[in-house]
Amino acid sequence: MATGRIVVYGGRGALGAACVNHFKSFNYWVANIDLNPNEKADFNITVPKDASWVEQEDHVVNELGNALQGQKVNAIICVAGGWAGGNAAKDLSKQADLMWRQSVWSSSIAATLAAKYLNTGGLLALTGAKAALEATPGMIGYGMAKAAVHQLTKSLGAKDSGLPENSLAVAIMPVTLDTEMNRKWMPKADFSTWTPLTFVAELFEKWMKDEGRPANGSLVALVTKNNVTDLIIE
Repeated sequence: MATGRIVVYGGRGALGAACVNHFKSFNYWVANIDLNPNEKADFNITVPKDASWVEQEDHVVNELGNALQGQKVNAIICVAGGWAGGNAAKDLSKQADLMWRQSVWSSSIAATLAAKYLNTGGLLALTGAKAALEATPGMIGYGMAKAAVHQLTKSLGAKDSGLPENSLAVAIMPVTLDTEMNRKWMPKADFSTWTPLTFVAELFEKWMKDEGRPANGSLVALVTKNNVTDLIIE
């Protein structure tokens, strides 16, 4: 018998895979939604990359509904996303479109899933970015998309958002996550200021269990110094 049911949107990325591994280790049934399957998940929904926003939503909603067979989930965790640099002088629309697809489409579809399949009192966690609270001239498309996720989170945490009763909508705002690729591209960085993936996965589980939950609609920055991560609520 599974401990509970978790949906990870973006479960093939570094943070998503860490979340899948964490919840599987505690005997949760875990569904992964991504462009590619995660073999460690119990169920995979492969997102059709070239489909429209609405088509992607229809596909994901139907696939998860078929898998759940009327059951509800304890948490929907959206850690899908990506990064692209660039300012207004070159490829702004191209970069912004990519960031919108990766961060905003996935977050919006996750919200729809939460409205349909999340338990009363469940967790919907999205992924913003602390940098997007300020100007991001060197990565305008990224900043635009993450700011949209912040707005979505605040709206989902407000009355009449369509989410189940007593559920928590929250967005984490990482600074730098301690991933293999980040270490590869920034080998001389101070790793003691990077947030461990296990910390984030454990945080999601605590919030899911109603332990130390922030207010509904909160944006929670993850600020790590000397290998200690503090939560700063915006």
